[in-house]
Amino acid sequence: MNKKATFLSLFQEKKPIIGVIHLKGDSDEEILERAKKEIQIYVENGIDGILMENYYGNYYDLEKAIQYIKSLNLSLPIGVNVLNVDPLGFHLAKKYGLQFMQIDSVVGHVKSRDEASLQEFFDLYRSTCQAKLIGGVRFKYQPVLSEKTVAEDLAIATTRCDAIAVTENATGEETSLAKIELFRKELPEFPLIVAAGVTKENAKAQLRICDAAIVGSYFKDTRKDTGDICAEHVAEFMAMIKELRSELND
Repeated sequence: MNKKATFLSLFQEKKPIIGVIHLKGDSDEEILERAKKEIQIYVENGIDGILMENYYGNYYDLEKAIQYIKSLNLSLPIGVNVLNVDPLGFHLAKKYGLQFMQIDSVVGHVKSRDEASLQEFFDLYRSTCQAKLIGGVRFKYQPVLSEKTVAEDLAIATTRCDAIAVTENATGEETSLAKIELFRKELPEFPLIVAAGVTKENAKAQLRICDAAIVGSYFKDTRKDTGDICAEHVAEFMAMIKELRSELND
């Protein structure tokens, strides 16, 4: 089975949408209660996967939220992204039997001298963890220290992860079709996920090229990362995705 089929087999639908839990709140208790409500919204409105991320909360908040979501025994895949401390992502994915995880950059964000160390890191940690890895390349907020071309770095990335995530420069910023098309040109048979700036207006065009999408800010009541997950926004978006899937089947 090729990489695309292997990764996408985690999901029950084609063009899966992964919703993000950002762990917003002013206290540990509020963070967990908000996460519970947001998880329920995602499940009730047909999201295809959930990514738990310490975007606002800390590591301990993240682990508590993962413990909760695992207790629900959901039929959809659960993932984790421990921002800035990649080994802990592997640790939580393995500890809780999560189906996937994300690392915001898997190549090009370190000096050329350190690429060998980075390769050893992935070889070591991936050998102990079964979770599928989504890896960013030229990802938002990540430094670009590579001396290689985008094509060369993408080729390296395919050896380090199971799917590649593409974004523009910031959370909520639309990922350009030009960048998506560039990545797809170099990755014709490798899973490609648009991971920022997805909206109802651009999703169909982007997902005709990409295999999946990660959505966070657009599901919020304010359409910004600082807002709260809105059931109406999730339902509206997923209805549009259902239309897209129907069109692709025609």
